[in-house]
Amino acid sequence: MTTLQAPLLQQAAASAAGAQQYPTGALYVVATPIGNLADITLRAIHVLALVDAVACEDTRHSAPLLRQLGIDGKALIAVHEHNEREAAAGVLLRLARGERVAYVSDAGTPAISDPGAALVAAVQVAGYRAVPIPGASSAVAALSVAGDAAGAAFTFVGFLPARSGERALALRQLAASPQTQVLFEAPHRIDALAAALADALGARALTVCRELTKQFETVHRLRADELPAWLAADANRSRGEFVLVVHAQATVAADSPALAHDATLRTLLAALPLKQAVALAAELTGAPRNALYERALALKDEPVGARPRGR
Repeated sequence: MTTLQAPLLQQAAASAAGAQQYPTGALYVVATPIGNLADITLRAIHVLALVDAVACEDTRHSAPLLRQLGIDGKALIAVHEHNEREAAAGVLLRLARGERVAYVSDAGTPAISDPGAALVAAVQVAGYRAVPIPGASSAVAALSVAGDAAGAAFTFVGFLPARSGERALALRQLAASPQTQVLFEAPHRIDALAAALADALGARALTVCRELTKQFETVHRLRADELPAWLAADANRSRGEFVLVVHAQATVAADSPALAHDATLRTLLAALPLKQAVALAAELTGAPRNALYERALALKDEPVGARPRGR
């Protein structure tokens, strides 16, 4: 970004977001890009230019981001996992003086599997406002491209525990849950996680997202037991930051195996021919294909007015 572009960007941000009220004595929790700078919001740019100080997970990472946005001269406060509670005291002093303080993590939405939650809690307990400035989130981005049609809810797991006993317990819990689950992993540990997931999940569907929003972004769907071989086939596949979506595994009612999957069938039937919809539903849910086929026929003949409306 050139010096000419930065002022124009700030002007556009102020024009789009400036009419909003931005109270003093408040902490602004600001989402930043997870890879592509263009994913930052105009409101985030306006707030970062407006605040008196920026608390950040790593000042060495956040300072260049602010420079790229043409925002210079801000006081930077390091708030990381080793000083989070102590640093909160300094932020509270600023809020008591009526200052606005932003908090940013290294990437994405703060306080989700990274420092920041203790800071936000301290601010709220002290009676000050914490204002969300939403934006990029790698977990939500991964879910949006996972195509997990059987999932009605999801659990955010983040990074699995490092200690072997806690990690084994987390893997057993993950395998036992039928819900969609979202995991994070670093490149130097992805091979070990792949082997563990293959062993714990077997044929369960996974979506692997690597380097989301970046130049070499990869989104690939496969079975959990196929992941180690997929990674081994190309050394580049083990590079970068990972988000893995473990797809939902719906519980099938013993007396009516197809009825439990009406929502999935309706979604697929709206976009695919009947046979393709049934085949994909069987793969997603594990329900008997014949039962799904009979149910799909009934759903296709269902009166339009009887179908549930989405939001």
